[in-house]
Amino acid sequence: MSACGLICTDCPFYNNPCLGCYKVEGKTFWAIDHLPGKICPLFDCSINQKSFSNCGDCNELPCQKFTDLKDPSISEEEHKTSIGKRVEILTKK
Repeated sequence: MSACGLICTDCPFYNNPCLGCYKVEGKTFWAIDHLPGKICPLFDCSINQKSFSNCGDCNELPCQKFTDLKDPSISEEEHKTSIGKRVEILTKK
């Protein structure tokens, strides 16, 4: 599982080209290509800044960063569904 609750093995990019956000320390291929900081903002916030194990440790979940970070290839409805699933995964204890 990634810091934001995505299941790495369910992702079509896992192992080609992505090794998972923990392995690449949040510097995923899409973050390097599309973000000024070259790091996933969710990984940076939860792991680097707050020293959490993932976003599920944060009482602000889902925060504005979480909702703002949308894959441009999916619809708003798909994005909302994805957020709901990831929040559920992240908050299961």
